[in-house]
Amino acid sequence: MAGHANEPQDFKIHLDVSHDHVEHHAEDYTQNVNARIINPLAGISKDNLRLQVESFCIDHGFQGKEDIFFRGALAAQHPVEEDYMKIPELTDDDKFALKREITHKWHLPRRLYYAIALCSLGSALQGWDNTGANGANLSFPQEFGIEHNEWLIGVINSAPTLFGLCSAWAADPINNWIGRRGSIFATGLFCIFPVLAQAFTHSWWELLLCRAFMGLGMGIKISVIPIYTAEVSPASIRGGMVTSFQLWVAFGIMIGMVFNLAFYRIGALAWRFQLAAAFAPAIPVVLLVWWCPESPRWLMKKGRYQQAFRSFCHLRNTEMQAARELYYAHRQVMEERSAFAGTTLGRRIWDLVSVPRLRRATLASAWIVISQQFSGINVMAFYSSTIFSNAGYGTLSTLLASFGYGLVMFVFAFPALYTMDTFGRRNLLLVTFPNMAWCLLAAGLCFLMSPDNPARVPLIAFFIYLFTALYGPGMGPMPSIYFSESFPLSHREIGGAFTICINNAVGSALSLTFPALLARVGATGAFGLYAGLNIVAFLVIFLIVRETKQRTLEELDYIFGVPTSKHMAYQIKTWLPWWVKRYIFFRRDATLEPLYQLEGYSARHDEEQIV
Repeated sequence: MAGHANEPQDFKIHLDVSHDHVEHHAEDYTQNVNARIINPLAGISKDNLRLQVESFCIDHGFQGKEDIFFRGALAAQHPVEEDYMKIPELTDDDKFALKREITHKWHLPRRLYYAIALCSLGSALQGWDNTGANGANLSFPQEFGIEHNEWLIGVINSAPTLFGLCSAWAADPINNWIGRRGSIFATGLFCIFPVLAQAFTHSWWELLLCRAFMGLGMGIKISVIPIYTAEVSPASIRGGMVTSFQLWVAFGIMIGMVFNLAFYRIGALAWRFQLAAAFAPAIPVVLLVWWCPESPRWLMKKGRYQQAFRSFCHLRNTEMQAARELYYAHRQVMEERSAFAGTTLGRRIWDLVSVPRLRRATLASAWIVISQQFSGINVMAFYSSTIFSNAGYGTLSTLLASFGYGLVMFVFAFPALYTMDTFGRRNLLLVTFPNMAWCLLAAGLCFLMSPDNPARVPLIAFFIYLFTALYGPGMGPMPSIYFSESFPLSHREIGGAFTICINNAVGSALSLTFPALLARVGATGAFGLYAGLNIVAFLVIFLIVRETKQRTLEELDYIFGVPTSKHMAYQIKTWLPWWVKRYIFFRRDATLEPLYQLEGYSARHDEEQIV
């Protein structure tokens, strides 16, 4: 570590003052066998902290703001109310602002909400396209004479995810060159022109080509927007903020269903309008994205600290809070560099499997996106009209039933805004997956009822809607949240890109095979298969997925530093017996020993955040 001659002076001072402390951090990032989460400012005296802050301000051009950054560093060093209220250097306004972070955690600057809402609007295209294809499946195969070629229909439907495999890897260099905003702008162009071009195609291969170009943009967009949202959001509500991505996807699904209904009477041309209408959400994103603050963490990565501070000032309520986040993130990023030194694209890709901390994040993130595909929701988005048609509905009734599916998806995405940062990511998955499984199984069994039974179709729709309602606040927003926060800044883009590649590969395989699967084993067999996949997803999530709620992006290095074997042993030997005692035998005296031990925080904070 002493060989890093280009590191900022304040980091050198930190090494001189507390060398063992930093060395221990780097070790814990890769093999955190004691499951500790360490505040990097803990244990530093005020005098040394002031010296380090002053050095930081000199190195990065913040002369005249030493007092603001020192107060921010003190607030980061003592993040709990009972501690920071005793610090005389903090002003009354500082203490008031820090307290409101807990009591009014959603009270944030309008620029933050503007940035997240606008960029997340771009994700509406993803849901809208799925449902546009859903309605178009009823007519475009007939126009192109491929209605009996289930495999070709599957290829056309899954083209965006298939070709997204090719472009997802470009997320890393493109983000590195033009930043988060530039990446969102560039991908937005692919969400306008190829989408519109679908309306003017004259053969199935032209339609396939348009959808392939859509995929090139969507493959990058899907990873960039959640990462941007995670990087600009406070830790306490990051899950709710990134949920906006899924909320807009659900909105796109619902609006797509509305347009399917609006255009279905046009006749043979209906599918052209249903597919092309999805370009609309990308227009405001492309036009207005440059008025959003750039991600301050990306600016830090590029060494542009002055711009990063200005960006944080737009995204936080006070200058002191902006200074706190910048300095705290800086200290963690400096220590990340000593642990994760990948500099080239090839090295960063190799790091995802060779560095233990990164491998654990990659495994957990990849399994979550696989689980989303295993849930069957994307197949439902593409083929719900086909499913309801097979159940016995006419064209109008099929589209109305599919609209009900989209409406349920949108409405039940809202609870996740609250539950994601209170109930927790892992808990939501463990609660919803078993219930989603039995809903799919019940829907599949209802297909065995006699077609003459008047309860058959309503029951099928009911269980599909119930499945969708459980998906909304659980698995719905989880992939975009989890991969956007799991990787350190040095590997965030490539980690997100790899996760999206896994998502697109599995999603493409399932979309390709579902028409043939439905024709071969029928709805009951298909639904039963996906019910079983939900149970598989539940079991693996229980063993390997870590809780990430309400921890800063930098603190998650310690969460993923815990060996997978230790994490699995804790879930099986400690958490599961506690759950059985507490919820099966109703023993109120059962206590759960926490997995993670925090250093540099108060005991009350430990209990709130970890247990």
